[in-house]
Amino acid sequence: MYQPRRPSKSEFIPLRGLRYHVLSWGEPTPGRAPLVMVHGWMDVAASWQFVIDALAEDRHVIAPDWRGFGLTECGADHYIMGDYIADLDCLLDHCAGDAAVDLVGHSMGGNVSMLYAGVRPQRIRRLVNLEGFGMPAADPEDAPARYGKWIDELKRLHRGELDLKAYPAIDGVARRLMKTNPRLTPDKAHWLASHWARQRGDGLWEILGEPGHKISSAQIYRLDEVLALYRRISAPLLAVEAADDSLTTWWKGRYTLAQYHERLQSVPDARVARVEDAGHMLHHDQPANVAKLIENFFAA
Repeated sequence: MYQPRRPSKSEFIPLRGLRYHVLSWGEPTPGRAPLVMVHGWMDVAASWQFVIDALAEDRHVIAPDWRGFGLTECGADHYIMGDYIADLDCLLDHCAGDAAVDLVGHSMGGNVSMLYAGVRPQRIRRLVNLEGFGMPAADPEDAPARYGKWIDELKRLHRGELDLKAYPAIDGVARRLMKTNPRLTPDKAHWLASHWARQRGDGLWEILGEPGHKISSAQIYRLDEVLALYRRISAPLLAVEAADDSLTTWWKGRYTLAQYHERLQSVPDARVARVEDAGHMLHHDQPANVAKLIENFFAA
């Protein structure tokens, strides 16, 4: 099994009525705000371990389990982007006070970070977005069908039809991770599985993600609102993408990498970097390269 080079510390802090689970690495440095790293959908804070082990600097890092993921429970039957943004603001209040932080987000966490940096531009010193592309632009005429889909999925959830699969052994969880990401090595997969799932009283291993996360958003994706937030980002942005084109795989031409790059032009100070031999989970595939990109950007 993978052996971490930098051990993490686990703690729970009160945020917006929830018992939020947070991992931290290193010790606080007087006069310097922490590096905050936020994970993606159906992931956990421990997912950053490989990148943190590859950092040249022994920096103070803080990473939360988002609400309803990992050890942060919520019990909601659906989740909205606004809650993640507010959770992040309260987390920064707790761990950094008024100081501006360096913020790194992956996938969903990258999307949250981009929107947050537009809401609270003064809170972010530098921003790194790993494969947080946003969604295809929606038409207002899509709204009625979207609300109907949302209601139908809520009913399915409460009938128990959207429960997450449980596995008879942790090896099954590791194999699931490697199936999703073929570049993930067995040692890392087994280590991640021990943080990504837990054993229930009946002996089965369950994924640490609440099924409410599988519910589609009730609101359509409003690109005009997103770009308005992008325009308010004052921190320099590094948008990192993997050589494997995730957008083509996911959206089949409905939303392309070129369209994403066009959106980034709304950010006043943005640059793009690419990680070779990597897919969407690029922080697992090439942690040393991702760590180097992050540190060089922060030091510039």
